[in-house]
Amino acid sequence: MRNILVTGGAGFIGSHLVERLLGEGGWRVSVVDDFNDFYDPALKRRNVAPHAGREDFRLYDADIRDRAALERVFDGTKFDVIAHLAARAGVRPSLAEPVLYAETNIGGTLNLLELARAHQVGQFVFGSSSSVYGENEKVPFAEDDPVVKPISPYAATKAAGELLCYTYTHLWGLRCVALRFFTVYGARQRPDLAIHKFARLISEGKPIPVFGDGTTRRDYTYVDDIIAGARAAIDYDASAYEVFNLGESRTVSLSELIALLEKELGREAVIDRQPLQPGDVPQTFADITKARRLLGYNPQTDIAEGIRRFVEWFKDRG
Repeated sequence: MRNILVTGGAGFIGSHLVERLLGEGGWRVSVVDDFNDFYDPALKRRNVAPHAGREDFRLYDADIRDRAALERVFDGTKFDVIAHLAARAGVRPSLAEPVLYAETNIGGTLNLLELARAHQVGQFVFGSSSSVYGENEKVPFAEDDPVVKPISPYAATKAAGELLCYTYTHLWGLRCVALRFFTVYGARQRPDLAIHKFARLISEGKPIPVFGDGTTRRDYTYVDDIIAGARAAIDYDASAYEVFNLGESRTVSLSELIALLEKELGREAVIDRQPLQPGDVPQTFADITKARRLLGYNPQTDIAEGIRRFVEWFKDRG
């Protein structure tokens, strides 16, 4: 049995990774989550409730900013892998609370890297973000493109986390793999994210806030494909620090996304036009050549099928 620590393991992406690992067998999965009130903690607890009582699952209610609490998680357990997915997420909220984002996303990551070094953890997988590319004019975005001009505190903290991972690989040989996620969606998606928020408002007949003229574009990636990439990264033989894009490698405009939701929900959206927001980028577009070659990453779910699956879950669970 291999031991893995999944931080943020009760959240959207984390809970899917936990489910995948427990379904495989051969893993003892420990989850750290602080169940903060960024959105309803009951939703996160529901994500991991099916695993309660399993011998191969442990849940720790702990904040990654709290070094002492994290040290207790390591007491008596030799972790083979850390999948660090815990973070304060979201571009726009980070503009209001940059200090909180820095303390969690930078300070919390540093705590985990220090513990990984002290306890000789074999693999450290870091959940980064396409936000680090900022207003990158070259498309698609490749891992060796410059990421030195982030345009939100959230993006800056994710870029800083990547730099810390690189430093720990360089100085102490910690095997680190950073994964740049591109606009992940699917079942259990956070209620504040566009697809979930729009689906709820359209269903209720309420206006949806559309920032700009609907031409902004995103590389929407279904959660199952993200988990396939993350799972491959857990086993990847990282002789040096590595960064991988995980996206679908196709862009979809905001207007196209709304049309897909209207079709699956069977209702027309009421559009509330608003100005573009500070920190938002005009587009994201992943070059996944490297992930295909080294991780065997091969996204399977296009946006139309992904939205169909999401709406099916949404109607069932809300």
